[in-house]
Amino acid sequence: MYTPDYNRLEDRPELLAFLRANNFPILVTGTGGVLHASHLPVTIHEHGSKIVIDMHMAKNNPQWKEFRAGEMRDEVMVIFTGPHAYISPRWYADQERVPTWNYTAVHAYGVPAIISDRKAKSESQRRLIESLDPEWLPKFDALREEYVAKMLDGIVNFSISATRIEARWKLSQNRGRQEMELIAAQLEKSADSGEHALAALTRRHFPN
Repeated sequence: MYTPDYNRLEDRPELLAFLRANNFPILVTGTGGVLHASHLPVTIHEHGSKIVIDMHMAKNNPQWKEFRAGEMRDEVMVIFTGPHAYISPRWYADQERVPTWNYTAVHAYGVPAIISDRKAKSESQRRLIESLDPEWLPKFDALREEYVAKMLDGIVNFSISATRIEARWKLSQNRGRQEMELIAAQLEKSADSGEHALAALTRRHFPN
């Protein structure tokens, strides 16, 4: 992903918070020159210095066959997207401007590792429910073992330990604080919650 220095995100806590808040990314694979993509829910964990993405997909989805345990060495890409919005040249102090689009995005790369152990698969699904629907977690824990086993048999769990991460926070940082303030003020006028989130992010990244 093309990322000028002024758009790079170096703050790890902010990166982790972003990944966890935007936890329905796209998994992209290209083994053999054929592209596949799936939209999947994830949980994010830290193992030492590594960021690990925990995922699963339906067993009927053929994409997982590209990374059967021990066979795949190619990296996959997981694309996370956050707040984004059209930025009008009408908002700038300098009127000699063109439209642009501000956004936040992360591309994470790594080699998938399939999780085959039944207990580990169940724990993976439990962590996902705990992150998304903690009130229902006791119900999940009370499900019959036979039913859970059948459900687990229908999915493929895997994890990706990120070997590299590209993060771009395109917030008009190259325009300077005055124009970033104008952009944030205009975004805050919108009824769209995503544009409000982008405004807040823009304000958080004002230059000193």
